[in-house]
Amino acid sequence: MKTRVVRIFTGATFRVPEHIQRIDSKHTHGWQLRYGKSKMFSDHSNDGSKARAALKLATAELLKRIAKLPAPSGLRRGIASNKGSSLPVGISGPIVRTRPGRNTRDASFGVTLPRFGMKPTTRSVYIATENTYTLARYKAALAKAIELRKSAERAYQLAATKAKRASARKAMK
Repeated sequence: MKTRVVRIFTGATFRVPEHIQRIDSKHTHGWQLRYGKSKMFSDHSNDGSKARAALKLATAELLKRIAKLPAPSGLRRGIASNKGSSLPVGISGPIVRTRPGRNTRDASFGVTLPRFGMKPTTRSVYIATENTYTLARYKAALAKAIELRKSAERAYQLAATKAKRASARKAMK
């Protein structure tokens, strides 16, 4: 599990796991867990003397949540405001091109497939040639492209969760 060094207002330093933030304001001193629903772990002191105990509680709760919640993936879920089409995230097209040695153009969708820990890859989903293009073929190809993307997102999420849990188990040792 990734950690960083945090110095609080008293000058004390702590090694803090990711997803835990320090909150020091006029009326509040504590650690905020930001994994799933956020939760505050107060120092219950104005002098920071109980910061270590509060961090320990926040870390224990973080490890519980990692064990049962899916990892945050960071994959885009909504369509970007500047996208020129209404196609789902990760799908572009139709892409029309003429292949070398052919006289007719063909159309396909480009599908970006995320892969955890690696660069995303792209796949092409064939729609039809300009002579065989129909709305039914377009819809069938789009359904296939959407399923490819969803399948890749599920695999990415499972791999991210598995890696996050392995990292948490390693940190507990």
